[in-house]
Amino acid sequence: MAKAFASQSDMGEKTVNFTEVGEGLWAFTAEGDPNSGVIIGDDSVMIIEAQATPRLARQVIEKVREVTDKPITHLALTHYHAVRVLGASAYGAGQVLMSDKARSMVVERGQEDWDSEFDRFPRLFQGHEEIPGLTWPTTTFGTSMTVFLGNRRVDLKHLGRAHTAGDIVIHVPDANVMFTGDIVEYHSACYCGDGHFGDWSDTLDAIKAYGVDAIAPGRGDALVGREMVDKAIESTRDFVASTYAPVAKVAARGGSLKEAWDACRTSCDPKFSDYAIYEHCLPFNVARAYDEAQGIDTPRIWTAQRDKDMWVALQG
Repeated sequence: MAKAFASQSDMGEKTVNFTEVGEGLWAFTAEGDPNSGVIIGDDSVMIIEAQATPRLARQVIEKVREVTDKPITHLALTHYHAVRVLGASAYGAGQVLMSDKARSMVVERGQEDWDSEFDRFPRLFQGHEEIPGLTWPTTTFGTSMTVFLGNRRVDLKHLGRAHTAGDIVIHVPDANVMFTGDIVEYHSACYCGDGHFGDWSDTLDAIKAYGVDAIAPGRGDALVGREMVDKAIESTRDFVASTYAPVAKVAARGGSLKEAWDACRTSCDPKFSDYAIYEHCLPFNVARAYDEAQGIDTPRIWTAQRDKDMWVALQG
């Protein structure tokens, strides 16, 4: 019998930090757990990333209420993954924003992703009974959208494929701060199981071109100052490239998924084994890299059963 996924035994509570990354802009971080962002406008608040459950969302709301009593009117979701979106109902936001592509992925694979993640992340889904169902946006857009929170401008952009095909970033021009979702991580593994290795670096370049002064990443500490921003962008780029290259070599010679796993570990363990959720992500990253190297452009849908079958195969 295959051993359990690393995430299934990750049951320790994480320490939450709430860091101001610009005037009226906050990053809710928790030691490699999914981050959320907060944008305080003149008369209202936008939350970025809902968390996995209403229970976890209320932790974000508690922090927001320490700094403002303005109503939460907007919720922006950078992509469709269950751990990012299923806490949405707790905020009571009238506007829930996604890219067109992210919404189409909820249609295509939202329930399967929920079932898969629920099985693998028991701690994050404590209190799951409160989740009313899949999270659907009220508003979607193609490549860009602007929201005004009073006079405060917030730009939502789809800059390219990376962590998923529908990723967006949120840029606040007056403070030159960006919320990147899981396109950028800091001292945390990238989850690439639904990713696009060949596009990710170009999307990072598009983020880098903004020259932002701070980033709230998808996981890991808030990034304040251009030196820290650039370091996180480049370490993310290195992680993605270091994962894909050895797997692609194995796939090109007709090697097995297990051989690709071994080659990836040889490449990545020395550099990234101390990153948060590294062991959680690695099997899914190898499986997706192996598929992409064989020309499968659209990531195959993860289901609870496919997770288990893949994990058995990787045990050799």
